Amino acid sequence: MSVEKTKFGKTSAGEEVSMYTLENKNGMKAQFIDYGANLVSLFVPDKDGKLADVVLGFDNVAAYEVNGCFFGSFIGRHGNRIGDAKFELNGTTYELEKNDGKNNLHGGTPGYNKVMYQAETGENSVTFSRVSPDMEQGYPGNLEISVTYTLTDDNELKLDYKAKSYKDTLCNVTNHSYFNLKGHNGGDITDHEVWIQANGFTETTDDLIPTGKIIDVTGTPMDFRTKKAISKDIGADYEPLILAGGYDHNFALDKKTKGVEKVAEVSESTSGRTMEVYTDLPGMQLYTGNFIVKEEGKEGAEYTKRNGVCFETQYFPNSINIPSFESCLLKAGDTFTSTTIYKFC
Repeated sequence: MSVEKTKFGKTSAGEEVSMYTLENKNGMKAQFIDYGANLVSLFVPDKDGKLADVVLGFDNVAAYEVNGCFFGSFIGRHGNRIGDAKFELNGTTYELEKNDGKNNLHGGTPGYNKVMYQAETGENSVTFSRVSPDMEQGYPGNLEISVTYTLTDDNELKLDYKAKSYKDTLCNVTNHSYFNLKGHNGGDITDHEVWIQANGFTETTDDLIPTGKIIDVTGTPMDFRTKKAISKDIGADYEPLILAGGYDHNFALDKKTKGVEKVAEVSESTSGRTMEVYTDLPGMQLYTGNFIVKEEGKEGAEYTKRNGVCFETQYFPNSINIPSFESCLLKAGDTFTSTTIYKFC
């Protein structure tokens, strides 16, 4: 195992950005930058042992300063959507940035994927940390936040989140990496086969805000309990798919405990790569890159619609406004911890 630090360029404000490369005994490599704690590259062997980079991303800092699609991004203070861009906490209404119509998406400005982090390396890991100040993005409380990326010899990319606030606040962090198991420049991902351990998904309004109702997936295109190609049902005449332009839905995971469990799997036949997803959180957003228009990615690749698929572990969107959902409230003085694992087989 090793960790290598190299230069990645400078931000528009002149800040030096470094890349951290983790490599395991199998030759698998993961690369991150301290600007945004973004995952830049993930090199994974195929069935013949040939490595390919399986996440969408950019070659330079300038592109990450824009990154409208959130490639490889660490998302916070609240991933996904909050309805009407506001919530009430302890009798105070907090107004957030309306950056998704009338709603809030992925926290607001500055995005957690667009700020500098302190980096600390371990034997096979790198930890990015910072303090998100009181009222940053509109959320109360100084939030001490960190994400530790660990690459194991079992070909696991492990993400450990930790946060503490001295005021009651929200904490719903996630990872927004887009995977393409053929390689980041492999084109359409609807040939990927997906399994999700979920009996239901959250119903939404027309602007993708959960209503509080969980819809049974039985007999619908949302049923991934038996593994199937994304292409099988993505074009179905089914209102939730039509509203979202494809899959962009939170699945209510059918977990046996509150611990870390396998909740999803994705495979691609030509490469022979399979990725398993593990989490201790109650939900996971399956997003099929419906809104990628035209992005110039790494090595001159052009990314377009459905060139990557995301598996974003999370509390349910808008949970702070829906009492029946497990809450993402972080009480003052408490420590939030969560683990997500992407394991390659």
